[in-house]
Amino acid sequence: MVRLTADLIWKSPHFFNAVSDRELDLRGNKISVIENLGATEDQFDTIDLSDNEIVKLENFPYLGRLGTLLINNNRITRINPNIGEYLPKVHTLVLTNNRLVNLAEIDPLSSLSKLRFLSLLDNNITKKPNYRLYVIYKLKSLRLLDFKKVKHKERVEAEKLFASKEAEEEAKREPVKTFTPGEILSVSEDHMEEQTPAVVAPTPEQIIAIKAAIVNSQTLEEVARLEKALKSGQLPADLKIPDDDMAVDVPSQDDKMETDGPSEATEQLEDAEHQQKNEDPAAVTQE
Repeated sequence: MVRLTADLIWKSPHFFNAVSDRELDLRGNKISVIENLGATEDQFDTIDLSDNEIVKLENFPYLGRLGTLLINNNRITRINPNIGEYLPKVHTLVLTNNRLVNLAEIDPLSSLSKLRFLSLLDNNITKKPNYRLYVIYKLKSLRLLDFKKVKHKERVEAEKLFASKEAEEEAKREPVKTFTPGEILSVSEDHMEEQTPAVVAPTPEQIIAIKAAIVNSQTLEEVARLEKALKSGQLPADLKIPDDDMAVDVPSQDDKMETDGPSEATEQLEDAEHQQKNEDPAAVTQE
């Protein structure tokens, strides 16, 4: 653990960033507690505390200039209820990948009256039912939540959903929806039977269409695929069933096509391929 001392602050990089804000870079110092930020003398528009080990978002001095606070990849579980009194002009707050779990934990952010951009991605709180609507309801000034624009219809929906205090309290009590890899979901046998689609035998028209497709096939692979479909009763997705008024050129039932062994069409194709392989090369040259 490293303490956030005045000496560390003075020695840390500070520069004008891409948006021309004066930024203090305190990333990756294993800082566990926010302290001594008074040593900044309120000279920065942006402070970056990412990639540390901070647990509580508190203990700020009055920083009237600070507009952007970056504190992703920490261990934040608690936010000072009066944070807005010390950071009155903060408009951007990035809390990506922290440990916020309950909706009540973001209530203190409502004291940040200028807050426009907020990221809570990769916090378990985002898995709560109606998480996004709750945050929009609590933080009236938000324009961008988790890098997605807050739409007017979402504001209207949030106001309707949390119109009563009881609805708000109920949302806070809702458990987080999580799934553990390898977990076997418990499903009743009756439900599984309902979800299993019943095998439907092909209609006579579909059988005729398959046989016609076998006769007209150009390759052995296509013949094998169609014969398998005929045996299993599962029609290929690309098979077209002709209308009743369309004539289909297929063998009659008297032909008694055998589906258990190689079809006549299959044998004909094999003979043709064999004959082509044994064709006299000299004859081909003369042609």
